[in-house]
Amino acid sequence: MKKTILTLYLAVLLKSGIALAQTIYVNPGTGNDMADGSESSPYATLEKAVHIANELTGSGAITIKLHPGLYSLTDKVALHPLRILSDTVRLTLEAVTMPDDPDWTPAKMPVIQSISRNNSSTQFVHSTGLLVATSHVTIRGLKFLGSAHPDVTYYYPISKEDERLGDMEVSQCYFVSEVHSSQIQGAIWAQGHQTQIDHCIFYNCRNAILLFKSVEDFSVTNCIIYGANESAIWMGPVERFTFKNNVVAGSNYVWVRPGDSSPAYKFTGCVMVDNQHYMGYYGSNGLVETTNNKNFVETNVVKKGKAELVIRKEPAYPTNYLHLTPESTGYSLNAGIFKKPKSSSGM
Repeated sequence: MKKTILTLYLAVLLKSGIALAQTIYVNPGTGNDMADGSESSPYATLEKAVHIANELTGSGAITIKLHPGLYSLTDKVALHPLRILSDTVRLTLEAVTMPDDPDWTPAKMPVIQSISRNNSSTQFVHSTGLLVATSHVTIRGLKFLGSAHPDVTYYYPISKEDERLGDMEVSQCYFVSEVHSSQIQGAIWAQGHQTQIDHCIFYNCRNAILLFKSVEDFSVTNCIIYGANESAIWMGPVERFTFKNNVVAGSNYVWVRPGDSSPAYKFTGCVMVDNQHYMGYYGSNGLVETTNNKNFVETNVVKKGKAELVIRKEPAYPTNYLHLTPESTGYSLNAGIFKKPKSSSGM
């Protein structure tokens, strides 16, 4: 009798998610949204997994693990769980196989692309992929493509619109844009405090990183930003900003700030080469170049050299595609999606 009561109590405990972490699995190839989201019975869509995650109660961490495949978003996907989150109890959205795992290949990276119409009117009409609507979120090991919908002009794969929110981590992700077919207006548009972007690659995005309101404790480290056709970073006033061990190359502006202001930014240990302009601000006639940098501090910033990327020449992707070639300036920084350096051959 006691054993039966204990079994029933544990069943209720597990169902409610009280005090236990929960992991939800998604597989777009073999999953089913009528399944239970377990490792052996995954959901098929990211939308279903996030809906279930948002409804969980209790106090444990939530992890959504994505198997390889293409995730086509028909609307924005909002992360806003009922569960109380914290530094140690997070909502994590990540790949099943991470870039530093021994068996990782580019084909094992989950790919997220929006096919949604405009789905947000915050500040202006635009389309959002993932809307981070809570604090304490981690996004890891994913590849984001631009919007393929012809009605969408401004697309943001990851947005954190509410300036009251904080603690968002984005790590080991690709953001790949194609201006004529799948444009990314801004890869990460983040308001609020404590956003950390580490070991990511931004390729041909119109803007890589946009941050405007209540921005503090913001860091960008070990990233490659290449081919930004407006700016690598568009920044408002920032308190405690870290920009370290990054490579910015082949872009229009490296960074743009509000008005012809003089914010106290500090760039450390970076390579910034082959860019059309360095500093700029947005005036009445658009972007304007400026040299007003009296409060701007650079430490070990290299501005001469050549940065070339490993590109896809064969049908299969090289393991280190869109990373710096060994001959490039800044190769030793180990910027890119791998935290553990890969061989120069890409194998």
